Amino acid sequence: MKIVKHIPNTITSMNLLCGTIGVICALDGRLGIAFLFMLGAALCDFCDGLCARMLNAYSDVGKELDSLADLVSFGVLPAMMFRETVLLAGVTGIISYVPLLLVVFSALRLAKFNIDETQAENFRGLATPASAMLTGSFSYYVFSSPDSMMTGWPGSPAFIILSTAALSALMVSRIPMFSMKFKKGVKTESPLYRMRITFIGIFCVCVVLVALLGLNWSMIILLTFLIYVIMNVINALFSR
Repeated sequence: MKIVKHIPNTITSMNLLCGTIGVICALDGRLGIAFLFMLGAALCDFCDGLCARMLNAYSDVGKELDSLADLVSFGVLPAMMFRETVLLAGVTGIISYVPLLLVVFSALRLAKFNIDETQAENFRGLATPASAMLTGSFSYYVFSSPDSMMTGWPGSPAFIILSTAALSALMVSRIPMFSMKFKKGVKTESPLYRMRITFIGIFCVCVVLVALLGLNWSMIILLTFLIYVIMNVINALFSR
């Protein structure tokens, strides 16, 4: 087999490595570095699929490796970051283990995705990277902005349970969620294309808003993916 065929799997392996290092950093309480490794894993996750399409280097091994890497980088890592945030907020006991349910539901989400042929273009349920970005950016924001009004949220058992339950439910739901994979042949007048363009515009607005308010940069990611979820849920409700 030509060496070029191994490029996507190599990038996927870098995703896994970033996630593993991120978990170690999270367990050490270094949430800032852990979040940077999560972003590195997300970049690798985007690039491996892009390379596979460009090189036509698809394989069953690559598909399985991608899911295994995603489980670590976007399942275990965000759960550990959230749990560390909860512990830093003074929460102990069984409630502090609730965030670990994100690992279980991430695994369920990835398993369902692998056998669901209807998710080739777009998603059914919240993708694990999107869930991870929400969890990771929130944890990092609270960690890096101790004077924020959100700092006290991880110390609330109700918030811990509700946020974990909401993300877990979204991941295994059948709510249509648009993908950001722009491919040839997509009609510019289609609702899906317009939603993608709108989402890019919202991202730009978030960048400007966060800069004007002087907030930590992680708020850009938190706001962007929160709006992404809201957009898809509203679209699902009104498209019935």
